[in-house]
Amino acid sequence: MSNPTDTGSHLRLSRSHELYQEAVTLMPGGVNSPVRAFRGVGGEPVFIDHASGPYIYDVDGNRYLDYVQSWGPMILGHAHPEVVAAVVETSTRGFSFGAPTQAESELAKLVMACFPSVEMLRFVNSGTEATMSALRVARAFTGRNKIIKFSGCYHGHADMLLVQAGSGVATMGLPDSPGVPAETTKNTLTAAYNDAAAVEELFRTYPEEIAAIIVEPVAANMGLVLPQEGFLEQLRSLTQQYGALLIFDEVMTGFRVALGGMQERTGIVPDLTCFGKIIGGGLPVGAYGGKREIMQQVAPVGPMYQAGTLSGNPLAMAAGIATLREIRKPGQYEKLEHKSKLLADGISEAVRATGTAAQVVRIGAMFCLYFSAEPVTDYASAKRSDTARFARFFWHMLEGGIYLPPSQFEACFISLALDDAMLEETVKQVELALRTSA
Repeated sequence: MSNPTDTGSHLRLSRSHELYQEAVTLMPGGVNSPVRAFRGVGGEPVFIDHASGPYIYDVDGNRYLDYVQSWGPMILGHAHPEVVAAVVETSTRGFSFGAPTQAESELAKLVMACFPSVEMLRFVNSGTEATMSALRVARAFTGRNKIIKFSGCYHGHADMLLVQAGSGVATMGLPDSPGVPAETTKNTLTAAYNDAAAVEELFRTYPEEIAAIIVEPVAANMGLVLPQEGFLEQLRSLTQQYGALLIFDEVMTGFRVALGGMQERTGIVPDLTCFGKIIGGGLPVGAYGGKREIMQQVAPVGPMYQAGTLSGNPLAMAAGIATLREIRKPGQYEKLEHKSKLLADGISEAVRATGTAAQVVRIGAMFCLYFSAEPVTDYASAKRSDTARFARFFWHMLEGGIYLPPSQFEACFISLALDDAMLEETVKQVELALRTSA
């Protein structure tokens, strides 16, 4: 198999090619999630066989240091012994019962201990379920219909959230995907990330109609865009002023930028929080939670209906409990911060040494390299990045044994399984890739 970047690759990818040719006849694009198709970098996807610690191994026997980590949840590394043992032991007692288990309460208490803003929560099966459910309960609690989201922030594929921003700062949402009726998104308002003035204008225009703001406190689905000073604080102030709820979508940032997510780093207390698969050690799980009076709107206590046959299933609960117990051990986040800083500082030096027009962004155990001469503060500036240069860089990194997200607009992740020597090797490969992909 060849890729279009002409790197002179020595990767063995013949088996991946064979599997991909079969997969495209069975699944749309040969994948079950679009970014896996490598459309952002060209060529064909690598098929993975197994993973262990910091490494993933493809079906052709190539080994890579993994900075995708199943899009974030593998903070301990792959197949961590404690997590594997917990899942295996639990599996001997059954996979799913459709009935309550003690493990659900145990994991709920662990999550709440790390996020004091969450007084009650409901487990679901994905981040998409978490965000759509949080918005439904926000509407039920406030009796309002409109929501505000930010362009470039991804909150799952629910119809009302597949919205693009039009011109101006107070634009009604338009469907961003065929199959999404316009009437479904008519109550979704959009603003540019980091533009609190636009949000204020929306509230002035619809002072009694907005149920909630949903925001990634660090925008990690257009690369990695940090909130500017005062932005999140202004969102909190505006929602309180106008009687709306503030929803932090911490699917990406929860347990990654700090044990208590961006809430811990900023001291901002949202009304509702959404979590993703990191709370299940990478198994299919999500959750939404917040103030007790809001969550008591959820059935069977309240009238807002939401359900899931596999929600809180024993395997995900066991993996989550083992994962959170491990990352709550003293010193774990200091280790993550050290690793993340070592890597980001090294990449920054490689950028400087090669004279590359690029931006290195880092927070906690997340980072991104934008091929852009200007700082990235929102979706518009992120989209001005040189995606063709990123594609060449991606394939050179893959050739060097480094597996990155196959898109300029995705965040990269650090795991505790990476040691300093691996990080230093990554930096060397970055500098080499920057020089050869120019």
